[in-house]
Amino acid sequence: MQAVASNFQIQETLNKLGILAVNNGTSTGSNWFSNGEEITSNSPVDGAIIAKVKTTSKEDYEKVMQAATSAFLDWRLKPAPQRGEIVRQFGQKLRELKEPLGKLVSYEMGKSYQEGLGEVQEMIDICDFAVGLSRQLHGFTMHSERPGHRMYEQYHPLGVVGIISAFNFPVAVWAWNTALAWICGDVCVWKPSEKTPLCGVACQKIIADVLKENNLPEGISCLINGDYRVGEMMTKDVRIPLISATGSIRMGKIVAKEVAGRLGKSLLELGGNNAIIVTPDADVKMTVIGAVFGAVGTCGQRCTSTRRLIIHESIYDTVVNAIVDAYKQLRIGNPLDQNNHVGPLIDTDAVKLYLDALEQVKTEGGNILVEGGVLNGDGFESGCYVKPAIAEAKNDFKIVQHETFAPILYVIKYSGEVDNAIALQNGVVQGLSSAIMTNNLREAERFLSHAGSDCGIANVNIGTSGAEIGGAFGGEKETGGGRESGSDAWKIYMRRQTNTINYTTELPLAQGIKFDL
Repeated sequence: MQAVASNFQIQETLNKLGILAVNNGTSTGSNWFSNGEEITSNSPVDGAIIAKVKTTSKEDYEKVMQAATSAFLDWRLKPAPQRGEIVRQFGQKLRELKEPLGKLVSYEMGKSYQEGLGEVQEMIDICDFAVGLSRQLHGFTMHSERPGHRMYEQYHPLGVVGIISAFNFPVAVWAWNTALAWICGDVCVWKPSEKTPLCGVACQKIIADVLKENNLPEGISCLINGDYRVGEMMTKDVRIPLISATGSIRMGKIVAKEVAGRLGKSLLELGGNNAIIVTPDADVKMTVIGAVFGAVGTCGQRCTSTRRLIIHESIYDTVVNAIVDAYKQLRIGNPLDQNNHVGPLIDTDAVKLYLDALEQVKTEGGNILVEGGVLNGDGFESGCYVKPAIAEAKNDFKIVQHETFAPILYVIKYSGEVDNAIALQNGVVQGLSSAIMTNNLREAERFLSHAGSDCGIANVNIGTSGAEIGGAFGGEKETGGGRESGSDAWKIYMRRQTNTINYTTELPLAQGIKFDL
């Protein structure tokens, strides 16, 4: 394995997580095997090779599915609180390994070390949530129209859940899905992004230890690795009733079509084109903090990143000048150095998309307020470090309508009432996250009303970025309509059943129908 900079202490981190120079990327628990080609995990931090992962062949995939379908028959019969106990133990292991796993997330993906630790904390939090939920998988009772009958609804395990996750949250989104699926009685097959395969290997090793310690069957947690061709094995597989996919809108449309074609269910978390509305009654200091972190956090590679800032003309110059000044204070560099605010983009392909977007906004008539560009020299050898940029633009620009996964913030002016700003905010195909900055109660309530934001997430006086475990996470329109994490998102991982019990000696029919024999 190619050496990496000693100050990252990455080799010690890999040792703690059981990562080798070459890793099998297919697992049914403690059983590891792979017969596919090798893929290389390169760190965007310094361009170094971290390790290699062998991908999943068709034959490997079939072994995985056999193990998963077999394990489901056993796992579904265990009481939900017992399944919750396994998730509790998994959360405890994550607490013990939070530091090395957070560091691997930071080094393999490129987000700041603090964000890497925060992502592992999200895994811990969803485990805690799931443990409590394992004793609250409630059904409903209702009155029958027939005497001597009882009706109720209950939820049953769904089966094998397929999870396809993206590079930007290489561990948390898997945990959002799998912790809930496990307590619901499902088993999971996970394909992490081919850009962050080692994070997947590390997580699978952690849960595999828990399952082995509890003498549970292989197949409750499975890992496969590779590109879209491996993902297609899942989307086409009738043995997987639910596919949860996180990624681009283009990818989501392909998954949705394939899964719907076999009448399966899909949970889609796709693109975001998130806006913050800034009204004349906004607190400018709070606005700057929310907008800057939302735009540059994770180097603009969050689905909830702030892409658009819609500012009232009366305070436009004040807000824009404050944000431009704040950008001058940003420190860009090695994300494992906690003094830095912004790390690299995931790879040089992302850098090209970033540069193309800046050119296009200028072509469409936009005005660059904070120049972008690629950073070179000491510490920037990977070629993945870019400058966060700000551009004045119009909402109907083609590039503004498109989600660019990079730190580019478009500032847009509005006039008149808040409804005009809401129309601009809603005037994109994506519908994930949104926010309004105002101390005007009427404006805040209007934003949250039926006539307000059309997004799955709508915030007042906080930014668009981030979400709490307790609430359902997801968006509308071309964001896909999926909901993960908190609230009643658990229901997607179960099948719903209505039951009627007749405890009499007669068989009356519904609606008084007579059918005497």
